[in-house]
Amino acid sequence: MLIGVPKEIKNHEYRIGLTPAGARELTSHGHQVWVQRDGGKAIGLTNEMYEKAGAKIVDTAAEIFAKADMIIKVKEPQPVECAMLRPGQLLYTYLHLAPDPEQTKALVKSGATCIAYETVTDRKGGLPLLAPMSEVAGRMSIQAGAHALEKAQGGSGVLLGGVPGVKPAEVLVIGGGVVGINAARMAMGMNARVTILDRSLDRLKYLDELYGDKITTLYSTIDAIEELLPQSDLVIGAVLIPGAAAPKLVSRKQLGLMKPGSVLVDVAIDQGGCFETSKATTHQVPTYEVDGIIHYCVANMPGGVARTSTFALTNATLPYALQLANKGKQAMLDDVHLLNGLNVHAGKITYEAVAKDLGYDYVPAAQALQS
Repeated sequence: MLIGVPKEIKNHEYRIGLTPAGARELTSHGHQVWVQRDGGKAIGLTNEMYEKAGAKIVDTAAEIFAKADMIIKVKEPQPVECAMLRPGQLLYTYLHLAPDPEQTKALVKSGATCIAYETVTDRKGGLPLLAPMSEVAGRMSIQAGAHALEKAQGGSGVLLGGVPGVKPAEVLVIGGGVVGINAARMAMGMNARVTILDRSLDRLKYLDELYGDKITTLYSTIDAIEELLPQSDLVIGAVLIPGAAAPKLVSRKQLGLMKPGSVLVDVAIDQGGCFETSKATTHQVPTYEVDGIIHYCVANMPGGVARTSTFALTNATLPYALQLANKGKQAMLDDVHLLNGLNVHAGKITYEAVAKDLGYDYVPAAQALQS
């Protein structure tokens, strides 16, 4: 199989879908790998490193999209990339389709077979290709929130960990999954006071057993959120419904409960955001203010630490890439967890939550592949 790795073109996105080590693994199995020139240069992965690993360096993304049997990326394809996809071609990347009707429409039109990292599952019910970036984003959410709290950034001027004689910041984490637990760990490490909300009693019990009195765990309700917002300096939105649009957990009206200069960090922004006032931002202009509250809603947070993120992501994605390269579409029929990653195939929506949120007919993934 000919595998193509184009350079990412989203704003301030420096990650790349395959490392030289990954290229070597694929070429050692008899596959061809084409990498766009300087695709990994920004994070120290040079053209020479890819060539040494057996990959071919090509000058343009157009060459890659025109020839490759499978495209491996990091972020969702931008409109110019969607237009280059073709029927039968495999696309293997993050998609986040539910809040993005235009991308969905373009992928349906392309006829390509599109596998979303964020909906591939594992035997434990987890999301193994989303987890590495959730870990990164969870940890980044605290350092980003701490920076946004600085007065020069529009924040309230509160130091997250306080100092002797001055109380630390109050951090509220909504969602106790991978993002939430990593955010809590970082906030605790900076000596903030942390509260985690979740609706899974098993998860709350696990967090309580793990951290004891270092954090407060509460069952998530509207009342609990409204009770905690007035005292919170930093709120992390860390909820996830796999493949579906994120629920709106803090309304614009509820912003009035918060102290001026408090900060919201919406890690769910890729799935539409979990705050009513959220809108996607970039690393170039990461924050904005609504009713005196600072919002940080960068849609590719892990891109800010692109080298760490690239290695963390490709460690997880490579085994599935090998399956797809070796078997093509049959790999999905042989592995139900990889099959769960199929979101679009030959003009059909094959992930139920996406179809429901965007009003498409749903065709089960296995049925679509076999038809």
